[in-house]
Amino acid sequence: MNARALRVGLTGGLASGKSTVSRWLRESGFEVIDADRLVAELYQSGGEGAAAVLSLFGPGMLDERGAVDHAKVAARVFSDPAARASLEAAIHPLVRKRFVEMTAASQGVVVLEATLLVEAGYAPGFDLIVTVEAPCEARFERAVARGMDRGSAEARLLAQGDGGARREAAHRLIDNSGDEAHLRRQADELVEELKRLAAGR
Repeated sequence: MNARALRVGLTGGLASGKSTVSRWLRESGFEVIDADRLVAELYQSGGEGAAAVLSLFGPGMLDERGAVDHAKVAARVFSDPAARASLEAAIHPLVRKRFVEMTAASQGVVVLEATLLVEAGYAPGFDLIVTVEAPCEARFERAVARGMDRGSAEARLLAQGDGGARREAAHRLIDNSGDEAHLRRQADELVEELKRLAAGR
């Protein structure tokens, strides 16, 4: 019987560069699953996530098809810490369950990219936690440069906290305070490490 896949959690705050690293990992042949995509699927009409949002916040948070209105939910939870905590408590277990289902038969390396991977309590289910880090000011400017308004960027950074928990839980830290070449070198080193770890299982 083949060993199960090496499970890697990839995390990092808003505009930290984790999605860039995630893309490079996918291009290297690893199975990469984006937690945001899983949430989007759960939020579709008839999905468990849509049912949870309806139960928590009422029908005003759903569109005419019964799917979650992402903009309305984001506006609600990023201005109300209690609402955000309630939503996360309902959605995080559904995301974790879906990831486990999708990767049950996977081999090699599987990666879950998730901003709140550590805060959601996912870390114990992973063999390796990798966080991509950059200074808060740089992340704020990157988020604004790619189209997010300054108020939303500030609210999201505040909601995500200082990142201390994810840095403490991480086995590997990728520093994205430099240029893309600096980031790429570290990502390439991670790829080689993951290949070695997977081969040794």
